[in-house]
Amino acid sequence: MTPRLLEQYKNEIVPKMMEVFSLKNKMAVPRMDKIVINMGVGEALQDVKILDKAMEDLAVITGQKPIIRRAKKAIANFKIKQGQAIGCKVTLRRKMMYEFLDRLISIALPRIRDFRGINPDSFDKAGNYTMGLTEQSIFPEIDYDKVGRVQGMDITFVIKNAKSTEHARELLKLFGMPFKTATD
Repeated sequence: MTPRLLEQYKNEIVPKMMEVFSLKNKMAVPRMDKIVINMGVGEALQDVKILDKAMEDLAVITGQKPIIRRAKKAIANFKIKQGQAIGCKVTLRRKMMYEFLDRLISIALPRIRDFRGINPDSFDKAGNYTMGLTEQSIFPEIDYDKVGRVQGMDITFVIKNAKSTEHARELLKLFGMPFKTATD
């Protein structure tokens, strides 16, 4: 079964983007390439169970097994040794990516307390968007009673064919991403 947002992208977003930016070819329209969800778990240096719990939560949220991220080099100030496990990440592509994006936009973000929208300026030069969440309990898959400690995460939306940040911002806006407006 095709995800709802993928259908919406093909039927509504592509023609709208071609019209707004006067693109002649639908292959020139920006598209989502992947979504990368990263959890940095610095406390895992003292207790490995914290990293295991973070990996478990990330697997439940994304529906995919996360990989362990290790320190590339030693940092004495943070008491990190080279090769030590310091986080976990998941890369979502294709249908899983669109299903996660749909759950994030329609279910998880509205559950944030005092939510006024996300920062519209977190784009890099390539048109990729990165946002941070302070807690994993906004996702309905996580049982709030079993949350041992609040764990934040970074979510990066990698967008292909974005000529500028305006193209990427418009794509995410058409998907339904709730950006802050100037009046907020």
